[in-house]
Amino acid sequence: MPTQPASDAVSRNALVILAVIACGATLWLLKGVLTQLALAVFLAVIIDGFARVLAERTPRFPRAFALPVAILLTIALLVAIAVIIADNAGGFAAQIVTYTPKLEGLLARGAAAVGMEAPPSLAQIVRQLDPAKYAATVAQSLQSVASDTFFVLIYLAFIIASRRGFRRKIVAMFPSNRERDEAVQIFQRIRDGVEQYLWVQTITGLMIAVGSLACMLAFGLDNALFWAFLIFLASYIPIIGGVIGVALPPLFALVQFDTPWPALFIAAILQTVQFVVGNLIQPKMQGDSLNIDPVVVLLSLAFWGLIWGMPGMFLSTPLTVMAMIILAQFRGSLWIAILLSANGDPAGRHGHQPAQAKTVRKP
Repeated sequence: MPTQPASDAVSRNALVILAVIACGATLWLLKGVLTQLALAVFLAVIIDGFARVLAERTPRFPRAFALPVAILLTIALLVAIAVIIADNAGGFAAQIVTYTPKLEGLLARGAAAVGMEAPPSLAQIVRQLDPAKYAATVAQSLQSVASDTFFVLIYLAFIIASRRGFRRKIVAMFPSNRERDEAVQIFQRIRDGVEQYLWVQTITGLMIAVGSLACMLAFGLDNALFWAFLIFLASYIPIIGGVIGVALPPLFALVQFDTPWPALFIAAILQTVQFVVGNLIQPKMQGDSLNIDPVVVLLSLAFWGLIWGMPGMFLSTPLTVMAMIILAQFRGSLWIAILLSANGDPAGRHGHQPAQAKTVRKP
């Protein structure tokens, strides 16, 4: 019957949509466990990349020590990040107290601009906000971060320990050479996409952070190094991370300086640096390596942020790349992968056809 193929296509697409909704609900319900596992896998990819760089690009470096050195470098980097944030955050909090008179003056000028005769003092605002009410929530959040970090490291240790059995599992899951080669190719595409994303975000983040640091030092903004470091970390959140990161220093420049002009100049220069790097340099560096539509990047940021919060925002692009590559391997979900891709070719120009999309022509 001529209507049968259309009916089958509608049923198949409806089933795929229901499966996507079910997967999204499952990801949200299990976010407490899956976010830790996803971060551990993300760190494992970083460590694996470090190890391969040490083994392949430094010929005299012993290959047996590549993985242990990569693990130590990654742990040292994470510890350094924690130390820098903790050290500078304490000094920053102490410095905020010295800004109290300037904050009072800023409130008074703002109230006068809107026609308020008796503006509330800073102490009154603090009392109305009642910070003690949120102390328990903050403490619980810090405890949650510490717990999550512990479990992420536990997952990471087990992932690294199970690396040696990965090849044997691939052989057992895919007995034929063709299927095995296809599985390895898919894994390599996912790994290369994540590594390329990390490389581009790191280089462009450094560009934005260094340019911002030079600007803030030129104007004499306090804690310039701390702000530059936060701008660098925020750059790993696609699209909105850099914009939000460079928006914070001008706000505190309003408090530090007696006139608003330094804050306005800092805001203009920082936003210009972010715009040039984010819209001119980053697309050229990234090229077609990720093959993700820009609208999809924004939607994936909102989707993963809604499901997994801040970890989901950091991992949104790598997770979307992985989902697109996997969805492209099956006929029923190929159309979703095509919509996610930037050029309509999610399998790559030299990639293989989806396993279930291959048809045999009858004589």
